[in-house]
Amino acid sequence: MSAASAWRLAPGPVVCVGETMAAMAPEPPDALDAAESVRLSVAGAESNVAMYLADHGVPVSWLSAVGDDALGRRVRAAVAGAGVDVSGVRTDPDRPTGLLLKDPGAEGTRVTYYRKGSAASALGPGLLDDERVGGAALLHLTGVTPALSGSCRALVERALRVPREERPHAVAFDVNHRAALWPPDTAPQVLRDLAGRADITFVGLDEAQDLWGAGLTADDVRGLLGGPRVLVVKDGARSATAYTGDDACTVPALRTDVVEPVGAGDAFAAGFLAGLWRGAGLTRALRLGHLTATSALRVVGDHGPLPGAAAVEALLDLTDEEWRQRGQAPMS
Repeated sequence: MSAASAWRLAPGPVVCVGETMAAMAPEPPDALDAAESVRLSVAGAESNVAMYLADHGVPVSWLSAVGDDALGRRVRAAVAGAGVDVSGVRTDPDRPTGLLLKDPGAEGTRVTYYRKGSAASALGPGLLDDERVGGAALLHLTGVTPALSGSCRALVERALRVPREERPHAVAFDVNHRAALWPPDTAPQVLRDLAGRADITFVGLDEAQDLWGAGLTADDVRGLLGGPRVLVVKDGARSATAYTGDDACTVPALRTDVVEPVGAGDAFAAGFLAGLWRGAGLTRALRLGHLTATSALRVVGDHGPLPGAAAVEALLDLTDEEWRQRGQAPMS
């Protein structure tokens, strides 16, 4: 397979599985302890991906659980409002919807979770028996889910236990390391094992360095994760590289004015997956990932509006040199 081509997904819908919480953030963005008002939104890595996939016209379902409370109704309505099928989301009468607080600061946004004992933390392997999973072309998971509980970890392990050649659908896995959710010295081995068994794996170079070695390069990460059919290593605001077999394709990122970085990785994953779903080559899929990420970077919440379809297609059609030049000027 050449670097200009990409492993193709089978046709069919996508299913995203994982917890989504209600999210509170100061508005305008400022330190939480000095804020006079807050904005209520929703936040969840897998539902972020699902919403952006829907924006790109990909049929997608989100499977999870929420509490029988106002926050759960808010979460369900927000995800459904983006065009995602939420009919498989269970309402738990005994457990609450998770909550997170965002605290923007000069060194980045600090996130505090209130999700222990949440409805979604009780998810388990049985969720994979849902008919939507059975009819999916792609199942998308992240490294957040196995950190939530033993049953959630068993869910992800079951999804990745079947050998690639025998799976009824492809599995995408975003490492999405959240150190606060893991017991000490647990995440590196678990996440490496899970990431190595997926068909499509996403990992940030910085998080790979935090997990598996400070001096790692993108090529080193491919050496550690040789199993995935497609491995995407994101190097922050600089570039992203997709590895397939022995080939690699690198596309520079686009500059943009950053309001908040939270959610940009999920947006990138959705854009890249949408590109693969359309049968695009790696270059166009990576470009679509970068374009989608800029939509998240320019808003306080995790889900921002995409550029118009014509603008997206025009950017995807640029030559490599035109793309590099475009990336040197911030997107408006």
